[in-house]
Amino acid sequence: MKKTILVVDDTKLNIEILLNLLEDKYNVIPALNGKKALKILSKIEIDLILLDIMMPEMDGYEVCRKVKEKTDDIPVIFITAKIDDDSIERAYDVGGIDFVGKPFSPREVMSRVEAHLALSTQTKMLKTRKNELEQDNIILYKEIQETQKEIIFKMGAIAEARSKETGNHVKRVARYSELLALKYGMDKDEVSVFTEASPMHDIGKVAIEDAILNKPGKLTPKEFIRMKEHAQLGYDMIKGSSRELLKTAAIIAHQHHEKYDGTGYPQGLKGEDIHIYGRITAIADVFDALGTHRVYKEAWDDEKIFQLFRDEKGKHFDPKLVDIFFDNLEEILKIRDELADK
Repeated sequence: MKKTILVVDDTKLNIEILLNLLEDKYNVIPALNGKKALKILSKIEIDLILLDIMMPEMDGYEVCRKVKEKTDDIPVIFITAKIDDDSIERAYDVGGIDFVGKPFSPREVMSRVEAHLALSTQTKMLKTRKNELEQDNIILYKEIQETQKEIIFKMGAIAEARSKETGNHVKRVARYSELLALKYGMDKDEVSVFTEASPMHDIGKVAIEDAILNKPGKLTPKEFIRMKEHAQLGYDMIKGSSRELLKTAAIIAHQHHEKYDGTGYPQGLKGEDIHIYGRITAIADVFDALGTHRVYKEAWDDEKIFQLFRDEKGKHFDPKLVDIFFDNLEEILKIRDELADK
């Protein structure tokens, strides 16, 4: 049975583009303003909403707020040309689950729609099962935890896909982080949560424009400033959660570009003022990024990477973690081989 998507935009051309993109696979219902959208929602079961922000009488923020007052079961993806940081943050604050800037890539829109519909279906199934398995809380709890892990990984993979990276990048970073955390002496339960949250380290990249994210050459100073904003944007997206997993992910997203000597971003934290999650992820992420081909650079050879790590000990990286990295290099390289991109 086809899922039903409500497309809300006051520009007919935008609606036509989305109709042409989605109608083969989904039932698509258009609405030219917020009032019509809410009226449709009161009569028809909707699975997902694609929502513009700038509309007359009732803007997209107000539409989303009213939807969320009635139900939290319908994922809302904002599709808008209003892509400044304040607008993005407000979109998440009112209940939006994702954000796509105009002009948009049809492939990106389709991938976001498919991912969020799949996650929504899983969530609804879990809610149904929760009612059926009220007496079996242990099993239910484990299923919810597994779903949370899957959602975290899928969202991290979406961020990487936007920058044309493979899902194996987030897997490798998670495994490197797990190893470093255990060798550092972190409690095993904490390591488990940290590892599961790790794939969200670059979630803020979903709010960075493709022209910057996938630029084949060196970024201009202005573009680099914009790119650096992904750390703050990622934190802003998930900072309000009371869930331990997402609280951990928020710290990782916020601090994985801080540097031990205080020259990193976005806060310029120094030494152990940087959370251990940020210090570990910094090493894992840089090691993997340098050793793989990116749109803006070729992969570095191992000796060049190792020399950089020695040079950046106590500068970019926590010196204790650099020592742990080299003490366990054989195991780290084994992880890299096991999860190599095909």
